[in-house]
Amino acid sequence: MDNVSSHGTTAHGHVHEPPHEHAHEELGWWRKYVFSVDHKVIGIQYAITGLLFLLFGFCLMMIMRWQLAYPGRPIPLIGQWLGQARAPMGIMLPEFYNQLGAMHGTIMVFMGVVPLAVGGFGNFVLPLQIGAPDMAFPKINMASYWAYFLGGVTMLLSFFQRGGAAQSGWTSYPPLADIADGQTVWLIGMVFLITSSLLGSINFIVTTVQLRAKGLSWMRLPFFVWAQLVTSFLLLLAFPPLEAAAVLQLMDRLAGTSFFLPSGLVISGKPLAVAGGGNPVLWQHLFWFLAHPEVYVLILPAMGIVSEIIANNTRKPLWGYKAMVYSVVFIGFMSFVVWAHHMFMTGMGTTMSAFFQTTTMIISIPSVVILTALLLSLWGASIRFTTPMLFALAFLPMFGIGGLTGLPLGLAPSDIHLHDTYYVIGHFHYVVAPGTIFGLFAGVYYWFPKATGRKMNDLLGALHFWTSFVCINLVFMPMFIEGLAGMNRRMYDGGMQYKYNASVLHWNVVQGYASWGLGLAQIFFIVNFFMSIKWGKAVDRNPWEATTLEWSAPSPPGHGNFLTEPIVYRGPYEYSVPGAARDFSPQFEPEKA
Repeated sequence: MDNVSSHGTTAHGHVHEPPHEHAHEELGWWRKYVFSVDHKVIGIQYAITGLLFLLFGFCLMMIMRWQLAYPGRPIPLIGQWLGQARAPMGIMLPEFYNQLGAMHGTIMVFMGVVPLAVGGFGNFVLPLQIGAPDMAFPKINMASYWAYFLGGVTMLLSFFQRGGAAQSGWTSYPPLADIADGQTVWLIGMVFLITSSLLGSINFIVTTVQLRAKGLSWMRLPFFVWAQLVTSFLLLLAFPPLEAAAVLQLMDRLAGTSFFLPSGLVISGKPLAVAGGGNPVLWQHLFWFLAHPEVYVLILPAMGIVSEIIANNTRKPLWGYKAMVYSVVFIGFMSFVVWAHHMFMTGMGTTMSAFFQTTTMIISIPSVVILTALLLSLWGASIRFTTPMLFALAFLPMFGIGGLTGLPLGLAPSDIHLHDTYYVIGHFHYVVAPGTIFGLFAGVYYWFPKATGRKMNDLLGALHFWTSFVCINLVFMPMFIEGLAGMNRRMYDGGMQYKYNASVLHWNVVQGYASWGLGLAQIFFIVNFFMSIKWGKAVDRNPWEATTLEWSAPSPPGHGNFLTEPIVYRGPYEYSVPGAARDFSPQFEPEKA
């Protein structure tokens, strides 16, 4: 404890002296809101940009869903805008469908969910929850946002190049990705996005270790901080192999190398003139070494958000807090030894398959521990069904479905039949869409008062939740039926060309209507978000009667976050303590109070 206190004070004293010296310097508009070094502004920049990318990626999916539901029919409204090269007579070409698929996956994962979960919530909430006046390296923090922004803009500009955007899937598998159009700009965009994540993760780790408030020992950290800390280690250790792989693939495309191009490739009847000797499976190893930890980069911040909201709205301490902490750290370690369960079809041999099957079954255990602890936290509680709590409660069964349906994919015998079918799409999306994204919506509704001083509208929030909940399940649940029937993913005509799909084709129409309904449901959120900034109900600094440190700061927090240096007196979830005057005992209030 003494160690922690001294670290906190030392770091406060040395790292943050220069900003405090200039506390009264009036910053111009550009330095205050655009090139800001304030973690709160950067967090809001990340969050708004991430939400916009999520909306754009979702729009791509709605166009794909029209194509799958009604293949060969002109796309309404936008068909004539796409141009003859992409949609002659308004009818989508297979190449353009592949572009939408590749860019939808890339945008949603690398430009939407991760920047919102880590860059947005991590930047805004984490320093406040540990009592820090800012991030450890404010200028690196700004650089991480602008690297992300440049990467995102680069990706979007790829739609306007000759040949269109990337069309080799969000996984960019060679040898196709080495020779297909559009992939060069995709790779350059990925280098920017990876650099952004590396800069951000270093900042989060140093901030959490060095800038904690006096009295904030490791086991007094909110679970959200633990989730972000483990996520930062995953980003720091897993992204460099993919950045190296992206550079190697760029060299294959631009410099005539053949890191991933095997010998003897024949394209359009002509042998490919490269030295050869490369290995396409090497890319898969490098890609999935990042992309499996990436799954936990998506889900862990959402688990952290949901934990904060469940503790607050059950008015009880989290059940099994220490077990949850140990589980999240164990997930971090294990996520590095399961990547090849994505590669059972590469012929890597039964010994390797058995190893990765075993580690995959093991890594499911800590996830079950966390989910069980959150469910047990609800037992006997007097639950407040606020808007954030609705999304947090929905996260539990949605993530549960996503996790359970993943187990057959982690076993080689069943994966052989399910691989590359819609079952895989259903499994992954249950983890990320009604799982992670519901967790992120919960966080937006929960911390909106801290960022703006106003609450979002509960009626619009409830309408947003219930319509989204119904529609999102109608989009993804039928995918398990289609996948078990053998319907392959990435078919631009929705599977019509294969007779064995005939019995499940009607689900494509159901999913189409559900996805468009899901899109309309987001209007409730968009209207609520912007309306509440100006006209939302004004609230005090702790409207949810919460216990963690961020609620001791003003809403919205000013320069340096806290009016006086915070001191922590107890654990993060002291709700309904016997004998206490109120049903919450904040970390920042002394025992006498």
